[in-house]
Amino acid sequence: MKPMAGMQRGVWASLAAALLFGGGTPLAKLLLAQASPWMLAALLYLGSGLGLGLMRKIQGSAPVRLAADETKWLAGAVLAGGVAGPVLLMLGLAGMQASAASLLLNAEAVFTALLAWFVFRENFNRRVAIGMLAIVAGGLVLAWPGQMSWPQWQPALLVCAACLAWALDNNLTRKVSLADASWIAMVKGLAAGGTNLVLALLMGASMPSLPVVLGAALVGFASYGASLALFVVGLRELGTARTGAYFSVAPFFGAMLAITLLNEPVTVPLLAAGLLMAVGVALHLTERHAHPHAHEPMAHSHEHVHGADDAHHEHPHDPHVAPGTRHSHLHQHQPLMHSHPHFPDAHHRHEH
Repeated sequence: MKPMAGMQRGVWASLAAALLFGGGTPLAKLLLAQASPWMLAALLYLGSGLGLGLMRKIQGSAPVRLAADETKWLAGAVLAGGVAGPVLLMLGLAGMQASAASLLLNAEAVFTALLAWFVFRENFNRRVAIGMLAIVAGGLVLAWPGQMSWPQWQPALLVCAACLAWALDNNLTRKVSLADASWIAMVKGLAAGGTNLVLALLMGASMPSLPVVLGAALVGFASYGASLALFVVGLRELGTARTGAYFSVAPFFGAMLAITLLNEPVTVPLLAAGLLMAVGVALHLTERHAHPHAHEPMAHSHEHVHGADDAHHEHPHDPHVAPGTRHSHLHQHQPLMHSHPHFPDAHHRHEH
């Protein structure tokens, strides 16, 4: 796949993931009237895992095996983003408006970027940093309750804690992002949903009615399953921080849906927060990054396409693979020095 095509594919996948995830917050708010936060978190993720498993069965998808050193990264992602994250979100959502919680979810992009930059050493520049500051400012405007009262702060802090859990999940998932995206999302959904279901039942939660269970499963499949599979594609093509930035349009979509479905008021803080966050997202969307860089020898396996403009995948095949055919196999990258627009994807994790 040529560099610009990979970047465009990652951008569109990230934006589609954002739209699906953003719609899940106000819909989950409606379901919270019929189910406990912990039980709803379990049902959302089980719907995600079971739906993706059924989809893979229908499509006849090939089985996936992770390398031995990748299993720990996926396990950590499941615990952080699949077990802790959704429970914290449901607890926070129970105490605040869905539109406000939706916009506050932009904190996930900030936490994702901070971890990617300072813990996992992903490159960034001034434009990206300023964009993140604008998103943080919008989150502070949105979360400020008017007085320092713990009951008013608690829901917002719980939502922020969920964002931190998902940020860790995003960075750990990047470690396995070359694997089949729908398989990764399926495993995370089944593991996280099953774990939360057991914990919810042990805590005394009861199973809601069948319509609520089916509704939660459908919301989970779209907002957690399909969304996560698309998000993994973004991680593969754009890197963690940039994918998080594109994904940060999700709260705007969620807030709009909450105002439409739940008749929540449009307030001045909501508009101010939305404007600040829009500026931050725009700065990320207009980022351009190109410079001479060196590729070290590397062997890995992932889906790719051969083309005249793709210098990264010029390896031979036996038997021959026609140009433009998407395929996957273990392949070797030779040392290469060149310059082109790129993000820190699987082939561009070099130092700056």
